[in-house]
Amino acid sequence: MDKDNIAEILRQVENGCLSAENAILKLKLEPFEDLGYAKVDHHRAIRQGISEVIYGAGKTPEQICGIISSMQSSGQERILITRLDGNAAEFISKTFALDYRRDAKVGIVGSMPIPNGNGKIIIATGGTSDIPVAEEAALTAEVLGNEVFRLYDVGVSGVHRLLSFAKEIMDANVIVAVAGMEGALASVIGGLADCPVIAVPTSVGYGASFGGVAALLSMLNSCASGVSVVNIDNGFGAGYLASMINHMRTTK
Repeated sequence: MDKDNIAEILRQVENGCLSAENAILKLKLEPFEDLGYAKVDHHRAIRQGISEVIYGAGKTPEQICGIISSMQSSGQERILITRLDGNAAEFISKTFALDYRRDAKVGIVGSMPIPNGNGKIIIATGGTSDIPVAEEAALTAEVLGNEVFRLYDVGVSGVHRLLSFAKEIMDANVIVAVAGMEGALASVIGGLADCPVIAVPTSVGYGASFGGVAALLSMLNSCASGVSVVNIDNGFGAGYLASMINHMRTTK
């Protein structure tokens, strides 16, 4: 049940088509379903505006299928599955119409929405090796109803590539900067843009990058204002946060 369902119930009560007692009964439906191995949160969209997302790593394909069935039975039309490996995706595809994006390890059940955000989200990467994390961010943002512009392989070793997209950067509503190595991309973009920049350090790099820790510390120490940082390789978290920012209502 989401906010639209609740609004419809209240309209029916207001119009006299539904008694208060029956409305209470509908609203009292258990806010989660206990599957034993998972407690599926059916009221998350009411609280947060976005339905629950399935984190696929560590779950069996059978468990993921059970969670999808529970979500669909509660009326969830679109389901995002992150960190989904190919074998599990193949198993799930036998039961559900799954759109699997192998590079990003993302699975999508249901159709993509029409973008309804306030503006455009740019997903930028330092290099081609950062694309899998960037695609997790981009697909998350698209599933959540955002227009996404991909700007890949524009790292600081050839900064002219980034500067050639200065207009797009300045027109963006939110920018996600995904980079490994020394993670300098976020600072450079932060110095060009007048919108929030979400930095995503990746585990791409040689030994002294410490699996992304070097990029993480570099991004945390950015001298550019307006740069926030998510965890290493957390494309989903960046895409989710970017969507929240892009859907914020302005008040007068």
